Amino acid sequence: MKVEILDTTLRDGEQTQGVSYSPLEKLHIATMLLREIKADRIEVASARVSPGEQEAVRLITSWAGQNGMLDRVEVLGFVDGPGSLDWISEAGGRVINLLCKGSLRHLEKQLRKTPDEHIRDILDIVAMAEIRGMTVNIYLEDWSNGMLSSPGYVFRMVDALAGSSIRRIMLPDTLGILNPDQTYDFCMQMTSSYPVVHFDFHPHNDYDLSVANVFSAVKAGVKGVHTTVNGLGERAGNAPLSSVIALLRDHLGADTGVNEYEITRVSRMVEKFSGIRIPVNKPVIGANVFTQTSGVHADGDRKDNLYCSTLSPERFGRKREYALGKQSGKATIRKNLEEFGLELSPDLIARVTERVIELGDKKESVTRDDLPFIIADVLGEDRSGYRVFIRNYSLNLTCGLKPSASVQVEIDGILYQETAAGDGQYDAFMKALRKIYESLGSELPLLTDYEVSIPPGGKTDALVETVIRWNQKGREFRTRGLDADQTESAIKATEKMLNIICSNEANREYSKLIEIENEL
Repeated sequence: MKVEILDTTLRDGEQTQGVSYSPLEKLHIATMLLREIKADRIEVASARVSPGEQEAVRLITSWAGQNGMLDRVEVLGFVDGPGSLDWISEAGGRVINLLCKGSLRHLEKQLRKTPDEHIRDILDIVAMAEIRGMTVNIYLEDWSNGMLSSPGYVFRMVDALAGSSIRRIMLPDTLGILNPDQTYDFCMQMTSSYPVVHFDFHPHNDYDLSVANVFSAVKAGVKGVHTTVNGLGERAGNAPLSSVIALLRDHLGADTGVNEYEITRVSRMVEKFSGIRIPVNKPVIGANVFTQTSGVHADGDRKDNLYCSTLSPERFGRKREYALGKQSGKATIRKNLEEFGLELSPDLIARVTERVIELGDKKESVTRDDLPFIIADVLGEDRSGYRVFIRNYSLNLTCGLKPSASVQVEIDGILYQETAAGDGQYDAFMKALRKIYESLGSELPLLTDYEVSIPPGGKTDALVETVIRWNQKGREFRTRGLDADQTESAIKATEKMLNIICSNEANREYSKLIEIENEL
């Protein structure tokens, strides 16, 4: 069973409050959705919104035309005579998704027209589009309410339009009011009454049922469903691309043609461009969803992957992880050490487990990259695994002047010092640090994310936790620092980073710890 995917991140998804993409950002998202994700279609804008919006559509259609994908780019248009058609044509588009009224209440209260007048206006636009060589799909806006309160009107509309050249009739649950049983019933009425019509289902997530409703709609025979990356959209958003693809494949055996492996990458791109963070527990793409916390789970996975399912992280370009904290057991520690190819004695594993639990009880987050330092501490030589030490630093903030930093770093016993100015104290610190490493012919990782948190109800002297995400030649890792001062906590996290990357040979710091253990 083939199910078409229309992704409307760039149209409906952009209706998320506070989200507005630049033309180039829209182009980047569009090219990834079409080329890497391999979505069947994308909806990229609403007609007649702004010159900037038209420029974005022009960039996308130009690229799509050069790559044989122009018919997969769609633009929302309105029943406004030639207005939307002209706008879309000028932007290079060839497909209009015409917004029509799918409930009698919307028609009478908003357009103040009769059904016959509305049908005539729609068919006039369809005829104009045919002359221009354009494809027309139609949205029956508020279709779900139409099926609840005025089904006779809905069928009258479809009766009148099904015989035209309209390519698809799209069924929106505009206010996200349907449940899966209603979705199945209403979609089945459509597909059984009009078996040759291509119906799309367009869900919204107001009751957190958008993905479940997609399941029911496809079971009822609709041939296409609409999604957005990360579930963006106004109010509670739309059905997330990631969840829909996993659901269709695993629970309905449907073929979408979507490249699952790239879903995480496009989700991160949209997160960056939109400024809307992905919740850590969001299915498929959330930071925590492939992380086991319980030691019992780690033990079961070590013995026979007892806590794994067909929803494997590798499908989406990710890896399964085992969180370190107060619920960790020896099996959790072993699973994390396996990632480094490191084996420790049973006694040392027990001591490391005890220390990780102790840290977890203090509500300190423990990352896998903290393990070598925890092991060093357990061995009685705190920071013995370090080869790089930030020995001294001076941070200056003066009104009217750029912040500056003077930094002294010890690398393998040799001291280096540099001074730099920056846009903030930490920025100045990092610029001085980069000067040192550039003088040594080394390149520091890119800082890709910087997150600061304090305990709920914390006061001005509360501890600050800074978690920094780094990227070194495609490898993502995080480091953490804890201090009463935000900048100092960031510097502690940075010192950890310097020790993680201090050798290009894999796991040299871990090998050193094995040597220490053997000596003991």
